[in-house]
Amino acid sequence: MEALNPILTGYAVAALSLYALWFYFLSRRLTGPKVFPIVGSLPFLIANRNRVHDWIADNLRATGGTYQTSTMVIPFVAKTQGFYTVTCHPKNVEHILKTRFDNYPKGPMWRAAFHDLLGQGIFNSDGDTWLMQRKTAALEFTTRTLRQAMARWVNGTIKNRLTFDNICGLTFGKDPETLSPDLPENPFSVAFDTATEATLKRLLYTGFLWRIQKAMGIGSEDKLKKSLEIVETYMNDAIDARKNSPSDDLLSRFLKKRDVNGNVLPTDVLQRIALNFVLAGRDTSSVALSWFFWLVMNNPEVEKKIIVELSTVLKETRGNDQGKWTEEPLEFDEADRLVYLKAALTETLRLYPSVPQDFKYVIDDDVLPDGTFVPRGSTVTYSIYSIGRMKTIWGQDCLEFRPERWLTAEGDRFETPKESFKFVAFNAGPRTCLGKDLAYLQMKSVASAVLLRYRLSPVPGHRVVQKMSLTLFMKNGLHVYLQPRCEVIA
Repeated sequence: MEALNPILTGYAVAALSLYALWFYFLSRRLTGPKVFPIVGSLPFLIANRNRVHDWIADNLRATGGTYQTSTMVIPFVAKTQGFYTVTCHPKNVEHILKTRFDNYPKGPMWRAAFHDLLGQGIFNSDGDTWLMQRKTAALEFTTRTLRQAMARWVNGTIKNRLTFDNICGLTFGKDPETLSPDLPENPFSVAFDTATEATLKRLLYTGFLWRIQKAMGIGSEDKLKKSLEIVETYMNDAIDARKNSPSDDLLSRFLKKRDVNGNVLPTDVLQRIALNFVLAGRDTSSVALSWFFWLVMNNPEVEKKIIVELSTVLKETRGNDQGKWTEEPLEFDEADRLVYLKAALTETLRLYPSVPQDFKYVIDDDVLPDGTFVPRGSTVTYSIYSIGRMKTIWGQDCLEFRPERWLTAEGDRFETPKESFKFVAFNAGPRTCLGKDLAYLQMKSVASAVLLRYRLSPVPGHRVVQKMSLTLFMKNGLHVYLQPRCEVIA
């Protein structure tokens, strides 16, 4: 045994020497934050977890818009599972989302993590499965009937309640009444929140760990299982109700669809289709509105221009009696005329996109337009949050809240950038958000309903900070004072 010790020691020294040499050359090729042996840049990610989006933006500014890093610096996996290419270069984003769309799917890690909650729904699928749902949903989102259904639910929720109830009504025609006057605790809403949170944790853990928890029925996986039982029961009731009494909601529309064999879609498939739309629509608009109201409070000149525009339009459509301006929410034609309000909402999404970043899996080796090589099996992250904060993309005033950048020189028309991939808050390419126009309608309606009635001012001492999640929530919410407007205009 004693004779073996020098041999084993020699092997260990040789292995460490080889690893050190390999690590040296790998770290020289990585352009992002400093990496350490084994754990890579993970310590910096953890240290900046409370400001991760700004940390990514800082790194991207320092590296010219694209960098590469690894969180698993182990031979044979360092350029696949733990390897990340992070970019905010518009040409790279266009390449990922449009030009080479088929090479950058959601990928196996994402699909596995979200499968129990979302199944093979539109937001958790790739290829033919995604395309079938996309085509079906696209046809429905272009119909005026759906616009009318959206208007009905938006109008009802403005008068009474808001976002979660709204998206549930639009999706499957069932009002959970989470914002009724007595603010009841709705089991479906609570269970859906729990299931979403538990599912997101799967992205933070290795697949091996959460699968162990699932097999043993412990931790967040136990919570996920129990919450999904409540969600599925609620959805089954909604599906049964719509089978007996069809309406103009999305679920009723999918109930009419048939698969390739001419059969009706199974209940579990319908559940996941509906849940995908609930997940997509419940938080994105409310998050955007929170940041919008915060920005408007801190930019009174923008608030004044919004009120002037609202007053001008409503005076023409409803007359001089300001009481009639708030009797009913906006009509379609009125909302379409609010170009400055749309510009202000879009400027909000430029600075505070509801989904601040997205991840894609690389199927085959590729080279991005800026010359960056991306290896197959690795992950590409495009930072939507950083795009809006780059001087090279939006100019020296990129951090300023300036709705005018979205208007023509005359200020009478909304104008999208010539380089369209400078703004991807609604995604882009084949996966462009189907509900974009409806989201603008909802946000315009809510914003006008609030601002016509109240002046908002921040509660002193309340800190507005980001919550680190897939959606750009305010960690502590938005606390405001509401002062009734005696008159909208003088």
